[in-house]
Amino acid sequence: MSMRTDSCKPKFIADEILRIGNKNIVARVFTFRELASATKNFNAECLVGEGGFGRVYKGRLQGIDQEIAVKQLDRNGLQGNREFLVEVLMLSLLHHPNLVNLLGYCADGDQRILVYEYMPLGSLEDHLLDISPNKRPLDWNTRIKIAEGAAKGLEYLHDTADPPVIYRDFKASNILLDEDYNPKLSDFGLAKVGPVGDRSHVSTRVMGTYGYCAPEYAMTGQLTTMSDVYSFGVVFLEIITGRRAIDTAKPTCEQHLVDWAQPLFKDKKKFMQMADPLLDGRYPMKGLYQALAIAAMCLQEEASTRPLISDVVTALEYVALDNNHPESSSKDAMTQSMPSPERRSSGDETEPHEL
Repeated sequence: MSMRTDSCKPKFIADEILRIGNKNIVARVFTFRELASATKNFNAECLVGEGGFGRVYKGRLQGIDQEIAVKQLDRNGLQGNREFLVEVLMLSLLHHPNLVNLLGYCADGDQRILVYEYMPLGSLEDHLLDISPNKRPLDWNTRIKIAEGAAKGLEYLHDTADPPVIYRDFKASNILLDEDYNPKLSDFGLAKVGPVGDRSHVSTRVMGTYGYCAPEYAMTGQLTTMSDVYSFGVVFLEIITGRRAIDTAKPTCEQHLVDWAQPLFKDKKKFMQMADPLLDGRYPMKGLYQALAIAAMCLQEEASTRPLISDVVTALEYVALDNNHPESSSKDAMTQSMPSPERRSSGDETEPHEL
């Protein structure tokens, strides 16, 4: 995939997207006027999110009466023509129940706007890390359901997409939830086509979000699908513990989630200390052990010792099965395939940036 990205002029964006996508792009091209009408002129009352990329508005398309999410990229922000093109291309050519559905885009003048299906429950971060006192915390089964679905999204990118795709920015704020808490991966601006043939990695600038990047990628810029597996491990640990990957409000020794968890992984007596206090003890002990084993394996410092994401999906399916059938034997396939957390060796939520 070659791109004349930041050098291409705005009026040629749509042609560039079609050229790179070999005319297979079916995403609708919206006019700025259409999207302004859908969002009441980008009214503040329609604003549902904001980040380094820009603002997200809830809108309604006239004529078909469909709710949409409209992401208006900040013209002075971190994401430029390249990220805009990547997102349109990736989400136009890749389709899976656990990837957000891109409805179309707008490239009028200097506007860069992406239009998605509307996800009514917002992001995982909203329900896990930014939870208000009057909001009900996620229960254990829902947490496992979200982790399993998000892993299946990565599995599709790694194993089904051809060539494989490395997501590169897996984090709680990029996992969106529908009305039934089914997760969908969003924000593909940093995604990269993975290595093909006899190549073992892709060399690139180190981009991502601090606290989620795999150590080997942060140090060398060598990107593999195992980099995504590490990031999944961080998010899964957030799901289990209710703690942020980086939280400067906590004592110094607890600010980095993975570093905080490392000694606890080595002592089974302390596993319960890792469960989110908001769960109030309502989780299966066996399920907690299994979940910590999966997280620990994903967080192995050596990339070659991490499991494939397909193995992670299989393991999470067993955890979910045990949640539904608590009488099942502890000597199941998941436990046999995933070693104890003790075998793990290690390495401020911010927007994507160069590290």
